Amino acid sequence: MEAKRFWYEKSYHSLNYYLKTTFGEKIYKVSLNGGMTCPNRDGTLGTGGCIFCSAGGSGDFAAPVCESVTKQIDNAIEGIKNAKTVGNKFVAYFQSYTNTYAPVSHLRKIFMEAISHPQIVALSIGTRPDCLGEEVLALLEELNKIKPIWIELGLQTIHEKTADFIRRGYSLPVFEEAVKNLTNIGVEVIVHVIIGLPYETREEILETVKYLGRYSEKNYEAGRISGRIHGIKLQLLHVLEGTDLAQYLNEFSVLTMEEYVDLVIECIENLPQDMVIHRITGDGPKKILLAPLWSSSKKTVMNTIHKTMKERDSWQGKQL
Repeated sequence: MEAKRFWYEKSYHSLNYYLKTTFGEKIYKVSLNGGMTCPNRDGTLGTGGCIFCSAGGSGDFAAPVCESVTKQIDNAIEGIKNAKTVGNKFVAYFQSYTNTYAPVSHLRKIFMEAISHPQIVALSIGTRPDCLGEEVLALLEELNKIKPIWIELGLQTIHEKTADFIRRGYSLPVFEEAVKNLTNIGVEVIVHVIIGLPYETREEILETVKYLGRYSEKNYEAGRISGRIHGIKLQLLHVLEGTDLAQYLNEFSVLTMEEYVDLVIECIENLPQDMVIHRITGDGPKKILLAPLWSSSKKTVMNTIHKTMKERDSWQGKQL
């Protein structure tokens, strides 16, 4: 009964539910910095990064790269325990920049150090689909036999016109090949989607979500799709100071909180129940957040989403 009550409290297959049922207790993520760069920054594809990406490479809350991985983990755990009552299990999250974009020898060193930490139960690695060569895949398959490995792919959108505008730097078939390859080695795939990208319509956003919904366990087992997506992050677009996106701020409409709440709920309604929802909004560093300013109160946004979900008839009777 406890599990079912937790499900109804959230009204969707939340990450908290997944972690509790998988590891037996509440698990927190610790954000790490592996000292990477990105092909969209070092000149391979470009030098400015994705148009929305801050100087921290989407890892503004990660630890300084000058610290060892072990020290980063220990410091992060201490910081979490000072703020909350937590257990002794954590997920190590390599968040900043592209975390498979380095020699395999370096990747092996930092990933093995993280996965060997006694309080780490899983390793989550943020990267790009075009940075998963054969040697990297072989390393991930090896590590996955020690502790669970999750790969987080920043797709953001399936629409090429938007992908070109945000300077993503790879086409949709590259993403599809990456999902297939990761599924073949037993690694869980988590996909990032940004809601509110410039000039995208509501219909286009939902098309991206529905496309990802096809990558369900049911469709994979039936042979209708060549890979499986285990989880998804629905991320509100944040316009941050110092990003190239900031110069377009007056040229496109930023979502209101009401629009975002309504849209994110519809996105979840279009996803299969076996797909874990890792995120339904996101954090923008308050010191450099330009828009939408309402998003600076994450607690308010989360509470509004959950309250609205419970009020909608479409969620009644939904079970895991």
